[in-house]
Amino acid sequence: MKTLLFAPEVFLADGGIARILRGYLHALLESGSEDSDAVGLIVLNDTKECLQQMPAYLSGEKIIPLVACNRSKLHFIFAALRHAFTADRIICGHINLSPIARIIKWFRPRLSYYVVAHGIEVWRPYSASEQGSLLNATRIICVSEFTRRQMLRFLPKLDPARLVVVPNTLDPDFSLPQDLQTRHIDQDLRLLTVSRLSTADNYKGIDTLIEAMPQIRQHLPKATLRIVGTGDDTIRLQALAESSGVAEAIYFLGRLSDQDLRQEYAHCDLFALPSLKEGFGLVYLEAMSFGKPCLAASAGGAPEVVTEEVGALIEYNSIDEIAEACIRLAQFQPKPALVRAYLEQFYFSHFTQRLSAALTN
Repeated sequence: MKTLLFAPEVFLADGGIARILRGYLHALLESGSEDSDAVGLIVLNDTKECLQQMPAYLSGEKIIPLVACNRSKLHFIFAALRHAFTADRIICGHINLSPIARIIKWFRPRLSYYVVAHGIEVWRPYSASEQGSLLNATRIICVSEFTRRQMLRFLPKLDPARLVVVPNTLDPDFSLPQDLQTRHIDQDLRLLTVSRLSTADNYKGIDTLIEAMPQIRQHLPKATLRIVGTGDDTIRLQALAESSGVAEAIYFLGRLSDQDLRQEYAHCDLFALPSLKEGFGLVYLEAMSFGKPCLAASAGGAPEVVTEEVGALIEYNSIDEIAEACIRLAQFQPKPALVRAYLEQFYFSHFTQRLSAALTN
């Protein structure tokens, strides 16, 4: 069986969707049992140079065709039309690419196509072309039950049986650390967050983390907050940190290399991202892989990843609850081994099995 994966980005960026689709590509390659089980990749925004830097866990020789469209929609459409006529199924890694798959199916009625639904990009009313592509999809793969419910809310005509939940997995290139570090927290809670610092993503809750720091420092005077990420909201957030009265405890680290980011995960005591609109939240899994408890908001798909067993859920935008949860977790830390054990349900092997079932049943 030949499978084509349509993707907006895979290697150009390091955002959540790109990392998720790397996992899909890896899983498709792993599940192929015969030479006839070919996998092709057509990427809208990636360049040829991006594809030439493909990680070692993927084999470029197995991926045929391998097409980078360098942000050209016309190039993408032509490549999709050309190669899809020899494919058995198409997986659209974003709803924006699904109308192309529907057009191809008009000419090849036996073709199956699937749509991956991540988060906020599908939590909204749909255009006529999007409705048509969703209603005619063989199956819609949702990264969380929350996303599944939102899609049924905005398009009640969808057959609920055709929407299946396949939780995300860690980036295949993100190796699990062997040494889970533990330490006694006295007054120096080390808080970490990782996010785009963009005005378009101000729902991430970074400002409320900053505003909670004075309360946290009243109980834990040496507590620090380290913020990884860049974006056009950085200046505002830095000004907010200056006005908080505890600016000396808040560090803006910018964008980090993978190695430096792993060091931040390893050395923190608590990971926090109290976001309103996480479709899933891969960063929670990354923190848990180091045995770290997580703080999230009771909103979106985050409660399907973070539970009280391995962290804390707070009301979105509640500074008081953030502070209380951080102080509580500093006193009663979940054991790293327990956090790692909880993470097992999101391991790549389970993801591959779930995806295979979603594509065949």
